[in-house]
Amino acid sequence: MWFLFALLSAVFAALTSILAKIGIEGVNSNLATAIRTVVVVVMSWGMVFLTHAQSGISEISKKSWIFLILSGLATGASWLCYYHALQMGEASKVVPVDKLSVVITLVLAFIFLHEEFTVKSLIGCLLIGAGTLLMVL
Repeated sequence: MWFLFALLSAVFAALTSILAKIGIEGVNSNLATAIRTVVVVVMSWGMVFLTHAQSGISEISKKSWIFLILSGLATGASWLCYYHALQMGEASKVVPVDKLSVVITLVLAFIFLHEEFTVKSLIGCLLIGAGTLLMVL
């Protein structure tokens, strides 16, 4: 089931890029990011209340709060940079560079989460990196 949701995430991420590129024409990229963020916040809290998950707030540990907040800050920084890059560049070049996050995530997961980094992972990272370079050069 995780694969289906991951695939849907990729489809929605692709739509996000195309819709954003069209939507930011003539709009400050920071303002566009703020508008997008409000929509995401409303949608996220809507899902929390729809699934009755709001009662779990009091059970969140201090460590989880800290890392969720840091993750939110990283997301915000990523979105601000992404929208600015998308406004200045072509979506067909910005998006592949943004997707280098896959390679960076694998490396960070190996370093900080002690996840296994296999020959297959290494080859995949090299191919993603090479493919990105091929697409943007």
